[in-house]
Amino acid sequence: MAYIGSNVKRREDLPLLRGIGKYVGDIRRPGMVHAAILRSTRAHARLVAIDATAALALPGVVGVLTAADMPGLKTIPMRTGIMEGLKRSQQTPIATERVRYVGDPVAVVVAQDRYIAEDALELVEVVYKDLPAVTDARAAMAADAPRLHEEVPGNVPADFEVDTGDVERAFAECDLIIEETFETQRHAAVPLETRGLVAEYDEVRDVLTMWGPTKMTHTNWRILSELSGLPQSAIHFIEPAVGGGFGARGEFYPEDFLVPFAAMHFRRPVCWIEDRSENLKAMNQSREQSYRVRLGLRQDGTILAMDAEILFNMGGYTRTHGGLPVMASSAMLRGPLRIKNYHCHACCVLTNKTPVGTYRSPGRYEANFVRERLLDMAARRLGLDPAELRRRNLIRPEEMPYDHGKHPFHYMVYDSGDLPGQLEAALGHMGYEELRQRCDAARAEGRAMGVGIGCFVETSGIGPWEYARVEVGNNGGVVLYSGVNSVGQGIATALSQIVADEMCVSIDDVRVVHGDTAKVPFGNGSNASRCTVMGGSAAVGACRKVKDKLLMLAAAELEIDAGDLVLEDGRISVRGAPERSLDFAALARLALPGPALAKGLTPGISEEDFFATDKRPFPYGVHMVAVEVDRETGMIEILDYLVMEDIGRKVNPMIVEGQMAGGLAQGIGGALLEEFVYDEDGQPQATSFMDYLMPTAMDVPPGRFISTEDFPSPNNPLGVKGAGEGGITAAGAALANAVSDALGVEVTRLPLKPGYLLELMDAAEQS
Repeated sequence: MAYIGSNVKRREDLPLLRGIGKYVGDIRRPGMVHAAILRSTRAHARLVAIDATAALALPGVVGVLTAADMPGLKTIPMRTGIMEGLKRSQQTPIATERVRYVGDPVAVVVAQDRYIAEDALELVEVVYKDLPAVTDARAAMAADAPRLHEEVPGNVPADFEVDTGDVERAFAECDLIIEETFETQRHAAVPLETRGLVAEYDEVRDVLTMWGPTKMTHTNWRILSELSGLPQSAIHFIEPAVGGGFGARGEFYPEDFLVPFAAMHFRRPVCWIEDRSENLKAMNQSREQSYRVRLGLRQDGTILAMDAEILFNMGGYTRTHGGLPVMASSAMLRGPLRIKNYHCHACCVLTNKTPVGTYRSPGRYEANFVRERLLDMAARRLGLDPAELRRRNLIRPEEMPYDHGKHPFHYMVYDSGDLPGQLEAALGHMGYEELRQRCDAARAEGRAMGVGIGCFVETSGIGPWEYARVEVGNNGGVVLYSGVNSVGQGIATALSQIVADEMCVSIDDVRVVHGDTAKVPFGNGSNASRCTVMGGSAAVGACRKVKDKLLMLAAAELEIDAGDLVLEDGRISVRGAPERSLDFAALARLALPGPALAKGLTPGISEEDFFATDKRPFPYGVHMVAVEVDRETGMIEILDYLVMEDIGRKVNPMIVEGQMAGGLAQGIGGALLEEFVYDEDGQPQATSFMDYLMPTAMDVPPGRFISTEDFPSPNNPLGVKGAGEGGITAAGAALANAVSDALGVEVTRLPLKPGYLLELMDAAEQS
C-alpha cells in the first residue's frame, strides 16, 4: 500500500494513552533534588543586595545560587531573527545588577523537595532600588522614557525598512486612502505542560545529561556548550514527551543554564518544574504589536500602495527569536495581495514586560488581522462586497511563482498556488451568498449577525538544512535518525510513512529516532512548520542512498547487474525471476565487515543526507466565519467556521486536520479571550487562569476543515508545504471582520472582549 496520503494512526499516541509516556515530571534520578527560581517582584530596579542566610538555615535546603556564584556569565544568544543591534539587549541567565521585568531570575534555591525550595524562596531577602518602568512601546521611545539598557538609546535596539516600488507616487494616483491604527494584544502559547528540566552530571564519565530541551534540541545543545564552557561531546540532551510547544516551549531560557549549572555545582541531579504562575510570567509572550497603516486604492478597488509602521513590544530583553515576529509581520503584511508599492518601517522596542518570542504563526497572525481589516474597511467605503474586493486584488495563478520584492530578512517568492480559486472554493463551501442574505435578514430583525473572511499566505519549511540518517538493522528493519523534534505534532508517524513508501517496506518495520544528541549528531529542530518539509526531504535523500547500497550488495551476491533488480516488500529480487531474491535481513548480514570487505564493499547499510535549500514553500488559504453578537452583553456566538488551506501534498490527512483544528482553537482564544495585562508600573495582572482566560469546549465550534493539495511545492522532493499554522493564522482577522460586519463598527484591536465591543457600539450610536 501507499502510506503517503493515508490516515495512518499516530504511532506516538499508544504510550500516552496507556499512561506510560515519559514527560520531564516523570524523570527520576537517584539522589535527585529540586530547584525553585526566585524571580523579581519589580518590573525595573537595581539589585542592591541578596541575603540567603535564613534560606540556607532551613532544613532540607541544599544551597542557594546567585549571579555571584556564576562568574563570567554570558548572554543567551539569538538563534534566529538576528539583527546586529539586538545583541545589546540579550539576557544573562540570572540578573546581575538590574532586573527588567517581573519574573526576571534573581536566585536559584535547591532543596530536597520542591515544597522546601518554595518555602526557602520566601526567606531569601532581596534589596531593590526601584527605577521607573515603561510598558507602552511608543512611550518607551520618548526622549524622557527610562532607558532599560544603557547601550540602547531610545529603547530601540534595532529597526529596519522594507521598500519596494514607488509608494508616494502610487498614493498620489489613489482615489481612496485609508489611514488607521491597529493593535494586537500580548498573549502566549500557554501549553498544557509547563516547562521543566532534569539535569544530571556524571563526574566519572564527565558527562552532563539533560532531559527536557524539546523543539530545538541540537541548537540548545550548542548554546549550553557555549555558555557553560563544556564541549558538546560532554553534554547529552534527551527529548522526553512534551505536552505542547507552539513556538514558545523548548527555546533556550535562563533556566536551561541555571538548572544544569546547579547540577554541576552541587554534584546532584536537579529537577525543575515550572508552576503555572511562573509560566504566565516568565515563558515567552508574544503578539503585542502596534500598527499605523495607509492603504491606497482606485475607485474600482484596485490596491495601489501600502505604507506601514510597526512597533514590536519586545519586553525587557532580546531572547532567542531576536526580531523574528516583526520580520515576519513586515514581510507578510501584504499576504496574498498584488501590492507592488509597499513601504514598512519596523521597530523593535524594549519595555518592562516579560520578553517575547514566537507563538504559532508569529507575525503573520498579527499582520493578517491588520490587512484583512483594512480590506473590509475599504470594501465598505467603496460599496463593494468584501469577497469582491479580494477577488480584484489576489495574486493570480499565472503570476506564480510570485516575487514580492526584496526584504532584508525574509524570503519572499511564493512558490505555487491559485489564491482566487481557493477563495471561490471556500465561498462555495460556506454558502456565502445565502449566508449574507441570512445576515441581512437577521439585522432587519434587530439581531447582530455577520460574516467575516480572512485570506492568508503562510510561510513554512524554513531551512537552511536538515539532517537524516537511514540504516537497515540486523533484523531487516529500517531506522530513521532525524534531526527534527517531536512537540506533539505526529512527526514520527509522518516520517515513518515517508520512509516506508521510499524503502518499499511495511510501516511496522520502520523506527524513527529523534531528540537524542548521542544518536543524532545534527539537527535544526521543530519550528516554522518545517519538520515534514525539511526532515521528510532529508529522509528521502538518505533512503535513496540506502537503496543504492542495497542494490549494490544484492547485485554482488546474486551476480547480476543492479539495473536488473527490483525492490519491493522489503526484498530485492531479480526482475522476472522473483524466486531469486534477498530480504533486508539477509542483505544486512552481507553488509557485516567480513562479507562486505571480502567483496570490496564498505561495511554497514547506513547513509546520511542533508537536505538544504534557501527557498520556502508557502501554504495558503481562507478562514470564513459567521457570528452573532448579543448587543446587550457584547458576547459573541460563533455559528459556523470554515478553514480551507492548500498544503501541496498531504502525508497524513488525519494529522493535517488535527493541526488545523488545534490551530483554530488557539486562534479563537487569541481573538476573543486571551490577554496579558500590565499596570503602569509593569506589574502583570494575569498570572493565573482566574485572570488569563483560555478557550474551553464551549468557546470552540465544530469547525469545518478542508485541506487541498492542488499545487505541490516545487521546492522539495515531496511537494509538501507545512500544515502546522494555517488553522490559526487568519482566525483573528476573520472573527474581527465578522464582528465588524455584524455590528456595523470598525474593530481596530484584539481581543474582541465584550467591554471593547460595547464601547464600539456606544461610540457608533453617539456619532
